[in-house]
Amino acid sequence: MKIVLCCAAGMSTSLLVSKMETASKAQNKDYTIIAVPAEQVPLEIDSTDVLLLGPQVRYLLSKFKKLGEEKNVPVDVIGSIEYGTMNGAKVLAQAESLLNNQTGKGGEKK
Repeated sequence: MKIVLCCAAGMSTSLLVSKMETASKAQNKDYTIIAVPAEQVPLEIDSTDVLLLGPQVRYLLSKFKKLGEEKNVPVDVIGSIEYGTMNGAKVLAQAESLLNNQTGKGGEKK
């Protein structure tokens, strides 16, 4: 699974990516997790399984939800508390839940 985190400049989310990678490895999951600035999302969306927005760019949610619907990619905003505390495990669980809701039990995107 490829998880893309979007923030204003791609910088503040880098620490959260590291925390998510640590949580992923602890659960023996091999995920690709990257952080990008908002303007790079359209370049990444075709190879993305889940797109999560940092709370500071929540105003882009409707724009990216529309793009996500076109590309069959679930999109959501990371909770402020999870983001603020850099809770990688909870944000990873959020991404997995979004993908599970998108794919159903078979693992194939609907």
